[in-house]
Amino acid sequence: MHKPIFSSILAAGIISLLAFSSAFTGLEPGAAASDFKLKNTDKKMVTLADYKSAKGFIVVFTCNHCPFAKAYEDRIIALDKKYKTLGYPVIAINPNDSAAYPEDSWPEMVKRAKKKKYTFPYLYDESQSVAKAYGATKTPHVFLLHKENNALVVKYTGAIDDNSENVKKVKQAYLENALSELMSGKDISIKTTKAIGCGIKWKK
Repeated sequence: MHKPIFSSILAAGIISLLAFSSAFTGLEPGAAASDFKLKNTDKKMVTLADYKSAKGFIVVFTCNHCPFAKAYEDRIIALDKKYKTLGYPVIAINPNDSAAYPEDSWPEMVKRAKKKKYTFPYLYDESQSVAKAYGATKTPHVFLLHKENNALVVKYTGAIDDNSENVKKVKQAYLENALSELMSGKDISIKTTKAIGCGIKWKK
């Protein structure tokens, strides 16, 4: 193959790859989410497949240092206590680059989970591969998953509710509304909202 032709094919392939990458904006409702295997704060590796009796999951990308994540922390704990008995446990994942943000390191995660008495796994996405696969952009950023025909289907994604500053001023509890409709067998009325929080700290 002549070099000019080979170069043209290579360039076209790179352009196509870049176009695909830029087009991916995250898992949308109806898409199948992938399982993962990440380290919990108790040193054990966790996968969604471990939860045999779960009907689905509340996967939330969060962290230690972000003020938005801190504002939602008690709400996330309350969500797990309420919904894991109904089949939808919380799975929290920290995707931040701890080299740039030491407060988000695994040892600090261990301390945070112990201090706040987390009732759910707090997993470390050190490679950031899970956050990228899901298309998470913020902390917090939630993905409501439901088991359907051996697949994990995204039913809702975005913000937990419409007020990050004060839980008492929440008018739209997006995630809980989606859970209520899902468990009632209804079509979810609001499937996507904009996640509000700190941008995920990607590795350079």
